[in-house]
Amino acid sequence: MARRLEGKRIALTGPRRAEELGKLIENMGGIPLYRPAQGTVFLEDEKLRQGIRTWVSQPPDWSIFTTGIGLNALFEMAEEMGLLEVLLANLSNSRIAARGYKTANVLKKRQLTPLVRDDDGSTDGLIRELAAYELKGATVLLQLYGDRAPKLVEWLERQGAVCTEILPYRHIAPPEEDLNRLLLDIVEGKVDAVSFTSSPQVRFLLEYAEKQGRFDELISALRGPVIAVAVGKVTAQGLYEAGIPRVVAPKEERMGSMIVELARYFAGESDPLLAGK
Repeated sequence: MARRLEGKRIALTGPRRAEELGKLIENMGGIPLYRPAQGTVFLEDEKLRQGIRTWVSQPPDWSIFTTGIGLNALFEMAEEMGLLEVLLANLSNSRIAARGYKTANVLKKRQLTPLVRDDDGSTDGLIRELAAYELKGATVLLQLYGDRAPKLVEWLERQGAVCTEILPYRHIAPPEEDLNRLLLDIVEGKVDAVSFTSSPQVRFLLEYAEKQGRFDELISALRGPVIAVAVGKVTAQGLYEAGIPRVVAPKEERMGSMIVELARYFAGESDPLLAGK
């Protein structure tokens, strides 16, 4: 992979591991530009506590987990409240669905096995697997991480399920000057690629561009000279839904793999993910 990003300017929008990814890009000859599109992540302490109390007092028919980090936060809070053993006992008697290998690994450490797993790491994959089960009238507790999942919630409600959401964390937008700098870099072609490591980063940039009346310019740039890069299918989905059909993403949802896959794309050794594929 040496020097495969020679001269390429890559905007990094994620706050986590940005410097590490920047060094990887530099080692490949590229130029990292630190352009945060996501602010501080806050723990929704009281809302999470209330959600755990509800979970323990009114165990749902289904428990659906979508992120490993959010699930860990939930278990840690339950332990702090003295309710972890009760929660785990309830979960062992509940039908569990999980999206992503990290989520499944957190469950495994607690001796919990999901009845339903996604087939490809995406929300669509989770829906495909859940479709085999009767959900009419079922109570569902859905754990998210910082961003809602309207597609999944709408699908569950169409099946007749009664859905309650728990968001252990809340994302906030970064300062507008940060978003403006990123937006200008993209629409003015000052970067060759822009990487996203979470769906909130995509949402905050799109919302800011629309507010500035430059949404169409942004989409045009990302359809044309600037390559959109996503850490996985969930993040890529937000780009597809905005009208960006071409996204480079690794098969394994890892940040380092994302940069390696981008290098392979520029070298003509891989194809981007296309909307609907």
